[in-house]
Amino acid sequence: MWRVFSKSMADVPHPLDTWTEAVISPIADDFGATAAFPFEGPPYHPFQRWALAADDVSPSPIGPLIHPLYGMWHAYRAAFLFTDRLEIPVTTEKTPSPCISCRNKPCLNTCPVGAFTAEGYDVPGCRAHIGSPGGETCLSAGCLARRACPVGQDYIYEGPQAAFHMDKFLNAD
Repeated sequence: MWRVFSKSMADVPHPLDTWTEAVISPIADDFGATAAFPFEGPPYHPFQRWALAADDVSPSPIGPLIHPLYGMWHAYRAAFLFTDRLEIPVTTEKTPSPCISCRNKPCLNTCPVGAFTAEGYDVPGCRAHIGSPGGETCLSAGCLARRACPVGQDYIYEGPQAAFHMDKFLNAD
C-alpha cells in the first residue's frame, strides 16, 4: 500500500486518510457497502475489537495488536459495513500470542524514554522525546520499542514510511 500511496501523496493535512477514503469508498459502493474508517468520529468505530474478532491478532505489551507473522506492522485503514448479515465461516482456533513465549520482551525495555510501563503508554513523554534532538532516530526510523519486537521483522516500515507515521504522530492535532 505504501508504494502506491507515496507516489500520489497529496499536500493536504491528512494525506493517508484522504487517500484511503478516495480509494476505498468507490470499492465499498461497488459492493453495496458503506466504508468505515478509523479516523471518523467521534464516536469512533471499534477497529481494534473488530480485528480481535476477525483476525489472528492479540494485544501486545506496548499496545498495538500483534499478528503472528506481521508482528506489529499492520494497520486497519477501513472496513466495509453491510446492511445484510453475511455468513462468514467462524474459526475458533487462534494462534497463541507470540508475546507469551517471548522471554526478553525487548519491546518493553528498548524505548529510550521508558514510555511503556505497567501504568500504560506515556504519550506526552514519547512525543516530547521524538520532538527533541535526542529523538531524531525515533522520528526518522520509527518507534524503537516496536522495531525491537522479533516478530514481523520482514515487515518493518522502512525509512520514509516510518518517518511519515512518526511525523504525523508528533504533529497530531
